[in-house]
Amino acid sequence: MIFYTPDVNGTRWTLSEEESAHAVRTLRLKAGADITLIDGRGGWFSAKIDDIRHKRCELIILEHQPDYGKRPYRLHMGIAPTKNIDRFEWFIEKATETGIDEITPLLCERSERKQVNTERLQRILIAAIKQSKKAYLPKLNGMTAFDEWLKDRTSDHGYIAHCHAGDVQLLKTAYHPGQDATIAIGPEGDFSTKEVEQARACGFKEVRLGMSRLRTETAGLLACHSVCFMNE
Repeated sequence: MIFYTPDVNGTRWTLSEEESAHAVRTLRLKAGADITLIDGRGGWFSAKIDDIRHKRCELIILEHQPDYGKRPYRLHMGIAPTKNIDRFEWFIEKATETGIDEITPLLCERSERKQVNTERLQRILIAAIKQSKKAYLPKLNGMTAFDEWLKDRTSDHGYIAHCHAGDVQLLKTAYHPGQDATIAIGPEGDFSTKEVEQARACGFKEVRLGMSRLRTETAGLLACHSVCFMNE
């Protein structure tokens, strides 16, 4: 059983009221049960339940593994949320399970969704790292205008995926394993010509993800998986 405990430290720890309730009432764990804690920053902790009291589950920390599952690259994806928020939530869940470090919801010229519930999305990210046994919680940014997002990019390895006509490299050809990557995925109506030009002016390389025209969330997950696969 894995529990998210961002502030865990020392040799003894008490789960939060919410996580204690999950452990005791939902999972019906008893004193002596072995569990795992993750802090979202690479810390993986083996622990044992020592005592259970009203709304409190007290633990003994047995072992701490830092940098658990650390990857040799960093992946940041800026992606326009879909009109149907369920599809975007599906994307952030699956991208987290696959392996991603930072997600920025983008507000683009053709965006149909103008805002997101970051608290709900954060809960989905936490559930996804627990499900996939990851110790790193992706950073989730608030909704950001595409042009503002471009101004803050410092990576030399930026890629913008689009469906415009032209001779454009495949992501798997443009990206090289071991490199950090910043990838932009547009809304359901694609990036505008102006946005592609803005990205190119900021040093982004234009890429495509294959021969098919993909839904936003599919494109995002395929790009994420491509980078992860090439680094295995």
